[in-house]
Amino acid sequence: MSRPKKIGLALAGGGPLGAIYEVGALCALEDAVDGLDFSACDGYIGVSAGGFIAAGLANGMTPRQLCAVFIENSTEAPDRFDPAELLQPAWAEFGARLRLLPGLLADAVRDVVLEGRSVPGAVERLGRVLPTGLLSSERLAAALSRVFAEPGRTNDFRALRRRLVLVATDLDSGEAIPFGTAGWDHVPIAQAVQASAALPGLFPPVEIAGRHYVDGALKKTLHASVLLDRGLDLLICLNPLVPYASNRMSPRDARSRRARKLAHKLGRPALRAQQPRIHRLVDGGLPLVLSQTFRSLIHSRLALGLKGYERTHPRTDILLFEPDPRDAELFMANTFGYAQRRKLAEHAYQATRELLRERAATLKPQLQRVGLTLREDRLADREARLLSLPGETRMEAALRSLRGSLSMLEARRPPAAA
Repeated sequence: MSRPKKIGLALAGGGPLGAIYEVGALCALEDAVDGLDFSACDGYIGVSAGGFIAAGLANGMTPRQLCAVFIENSTEAPDRFDPAELLQPAWAEFGARLRLLPGLLADAVRDVVLEGRSVPGAVERLGRVLPTGLLSSERLAAALSRVFAEPGRTNDFRALRRRLVLVATDLDSGEAIPFGTAGWDHVPIAQAVQASAALPGLFPPVEIAGRHYVDGALKKTLHASVLLDRGLDLLICLNPLVPYASNRMSPRDARSRRARKLAHKLGRPALRAQQPRIHRLVDGGLPLVLSQTFRSLIHSRLALGLKGYERTHPRTDILLFEPDPRDAELFMANTFGYAQRRKLAEHAYQATRELLRERAATLKPQLQRVGLTLREDRLADREARLLSLPGETRMEAALRSLRGSLSMLEARRPPAAA
């Protein structure tokens, strides 16, 4: 009798945008693959924002439940989470740094006047007054503690039924710390997520037992070897951040352009264009230049890591899902508005379904090896959505579902004999 196949999930970071992409992509994967249950994997590893999603799944939450909590943000849900909570200034950090200013100024003046040091050298001392982060992550930890306090969930790694590892970086040693493993499983899950997501410059380092921790992506993008060493048969990886290919047009953009040309030719109102493409990122200024630089660094490390995993764990199938590098919609996204979160999650859901259709021939045998089935008939349903349309009535939703069912039946019908 063959043993049950082991499936693991590795989620990279990417801030609120990354979490939104991962929720949409996970929902698309679970909808399209029979037998795939992301709340019952053999192990989870999360880095930065991916840690938030991994912690929810390891607690038994389904991708659809995470969508309700994180994307829908219903005021009636006791475990709702609003990403806007991450926009709170780090007042405590600002205050602590400002209290250093009088002493540092006195030291700088003494260095110049009494010891004859150069002004630039003396002013360098004042760098200590700059805050280590602009935004506070304390509300993130509090919100996650609230989510994991719901019945059937836990904030304790040791009480989980599934293996969960959340990676942060020890600021003073540069060492990657796998919270959730032996010796590191006493830290509350919410605090481990907070530490793993503490991007330097944006959030202050998180202090745990006298040590300071920052974003886990500083060392590696995925840290997937922690799971691969457990003898997985399949590892599913999600990476939200890819460098933007500004000089190439995605199939979705090409179809949109053709549709607008056809509408113009027929004298009909033109369809609204997707997010306008940026052909020269330098025209977007420093934010786009830094974003592209960060994405390129993250992605190059990921590519090297995956090649290494294939060499060291040849018996494990590794499936990577990430956005199309030509996707201007995700690259230019603003993630904190409610309507925008819904739009981006739906975009990720549809983009992942399109990716599954394109890769169906190679994915089917890989999934079948672990007892999973890619349902191409479900992927043929062009009416499928993650979220309801704005203003859509129940009757309209039912009709849309019916049209989708008919398209699925059409896809399953054998071709007529010649």
